[in-house]
Amino acid sequence: MTGEFKISVLASGSKGNATIITAGGKNFLIDAGISCRQLTQRIKETGMQPEDLDGVLLTHEHRDHISGLPVFSRKYHLPVFANEATWRNFAQRSEMERSCCRLLPKCLETEGLKITNFAVPHDAAGAVGYVFSYAGARCVYLTDVGFITEEIKNNVAGADTLVLEANHDEEMLKKGIYPYALKQRILGTRGHLSNKAAGWLLSQMERLPGEVILAHLSQENNTPELALKTVRGILDAGETGGDTQIYVASQDEIVKNY
Repeated sequence: MTGEFKISVLASGSKGNATIITAGGKNFLIDAGISCRQLTQRIKETGMQPEDLDGVLLTHEHRDHISGLPVFSRKYHLPVFANEATWRNFAQRSEMERSCCRLLPKCLETEGLKITNFAVPHDAAGAVGYVFSYAGARCVYLTDVGFITEEIKNNVAGADTLVLEANHDEEMLKKGIYPYALKQRILGTRGHLSNKAAGWLLSQMERLPGEVILAHLSQENNTPELALKTVRGILDAGETGGDTQIYVASQDEIVKNY
């Protein structure tokens, strides 16, 4: 049932994140971490217009997820959903079109598409992941995660399509140029998932998704080739995942599953 969801990753990485998930004729943008100009250009490159979006869903308030939002909201007047903790810590909220700001409900339903959210451990006020359910299929969006909780396992279970963080290779990070404190933050329980952690999560799933998009790769501590090799290697070692299509998201190019 992977065909129920069209995913367009407009940008993914430490310099900015934005993804469109489409199902049932509805289009939702997750995060707006690149400039309004870039967002508009990349949305149009997918064949859509910004006005085709039904709303914006925020995962958390870090700059690489919200930097383009104030201008984007003023220009296009789309509803923007975030939980109370995220809004409270969103310093740029005063710059937004106030009528756009909406409190994120636990479940958002529109014409057969159901969107729920779940808590993830990250050094933000109230970071969340998202589950999209439509026509019996499930798409899960999960990035900016320090470690895999039982709540995360429960929410990714049964996913047909999964956007999954594979931020760094642990050895590259440890040997790299980042300051020690930043390395510890990334490796910590409120940091980011490594390639191995992403592969491990997939290997523990009772049923693997038909499609996986590896996302939020570090440009300094990872490569697309290494992320794919590590995750695929873990699945191959367990003799699983042969039928799973794996894509790797990019900071600078649109990556789609269709």
